[in-house]
Amino acid sequence: MTAPSQVDYRDILRVWREADTIPEIEHAWLFDHLMPIGGDPSGPTHEGWTLLSALAAQTQRLRLGLLVTSNRFRPPAMLAKIAATVDIVSGGRLDFGIGAGSRPGHPLARREYEAHGLPFHDSAHAVGSLAEACTIIRRLWTETEPFDFNGTYVQLTGAFCNPKPVQRPHPPILIGGRSAPVLRVVAEHADLWNIPGGDIDDAIGRSALLDRYCTEIGRDPASITRSIHLPVSYDQPGITRDAIGEATATGFRHIVLGLSAPYPADVARWVTDKLITTSV
Repeated sequence: MTAPSQVDYRDILRVWREADTIPEIEHAWLFDHLMPIGGDPSGPTHEGWTLLSALAAQTQRLRLGLLVTSNRFRPPAMLAKIAATVDIVSGGRLDFGIGAGSRPGHPLARREYEAHGLPFHDSAHAVGSLAEACTIIRRLWTETEPFDFNGTYVQLTGAFCNPKPVQRPHPPILIGGRSAPVLRVVAEHADLWNIPGGDIDDAIGRSALLDRYCTEIGRDPASITRSIHLPVSYDQPGITRDAIGEATATGFRHIVLGLSAPYPADVARWVTDKLITTSV
C-alpha cells in the first residue's frame, strides 16, 4: 500500500511498476483521503480513484484497489460507475474496497469534509448508508434493466450501469472496519474484510465476532477472506516479519504491507526479499 499523500505521483508509479514485475506481490493499494491525515497538513494528497485508474493503465498484473473508499465522499451510483470504469481499464483486476468513512474523532480527517462541502453525518447514518451503498453497487454491476431504489438514505430513479465491470458476477467487495455495526455489514456484503493491524488480539476478537454475525444470517464465515494492514518498518524488518507471521497464523491470509514515504530505491524488491519470502 502506497498512501498517495506527501508523495509525488512519479514515486508511486515507480513502486507500482516495480511491484508489477514481482509475482510474490499479488495486490497494490491506495487510500481515499482528500487532504493529508499525517505530516504537513498543507501537503499534497492525490484523489484516490483518479490515481487508481492511471496506475491501472500503467500495470499489467497486480490486483488493485483503495483501502478503503469512503462511502461519505461519493454517491453510490456514481461510485459504481467509477469502479466499473477502473475494472475495465485494468482488464478486470479491481478489488473494490469500501468503508463507512473517517471516524468523527479524527480532526485531520474530519476537516476534509468541511473543506470540500461534504456532509458529515453520525455513525449510525454512515453505517446504514454503507449497507445501502453495497446493495446498490452490486445491483448496478449485475442487473441488466434500470431500477428504482427507495432506501432510508439513498433514493434512485432509473438507475443503470453500462458498461458493466469486466469481472463476473462483479469485482470482489472488500469492506474495511472494526466496529460491530460495520462487521454486520461485512457479514452480509463482503468477499474480503480488512482491519488495520497493530493489536492482533483485537483483530482476532473482531474476526470471531464476524464469524458470529455470519452464522446468525446463515453465511459460512470461511467465505469471507480475512485481510489485515500492517505497517512496514524499513529499519527493523524483523518486527514486520513477526507481525506477518502472527497474522497469518491466526487466519489473516490477505496481507497488505503499508509503505511509508519516501520510498527507498527498489523498495518492492526489498519488501519481497526481506518480508515476503522470509515469512511464508
